[in-house]
Amino acid sequence: MNNKRWYDKHKETQMALNLLKSLHPTIQSKLSNDIINVASAIKTVHRENETAPLSIGLERVLGLYQTNKGRRWYDKNPDLSVAIKTISTLPETDYLNIMEGICMSLK
Repeated sequence: MNNKRWYDKHKETQMALNLLKSLHPTIQSKLSNDIINVASAIKTVHRENETAPLSIGLERVLGLYQTNKGRRWYDKNPDLSVAIKTISTLPETDYLNIMEGICMSLK
């Protein structure tokens, strides 16, 4: 049985979260706003095209539920916590594209 968290399954996600973790909280908050804006734009496109999937998957739903416990490092920064929750509800390809973009931007 594989016990990896939903955000640990892809190399880009792990790298992006590690890069974000290394930043000063003020910069994390500023980037969080950009991440939320990108996610909102993607959600708008999906609504307009009516192509959004009906489900984000059980692992992501459980992950969203567990964020209420505040156990993850990014839950300590309210802005970053909202950004991660926001992008975690996107279709997987969109989510991975954002994580890849974060990696490319912060390297």
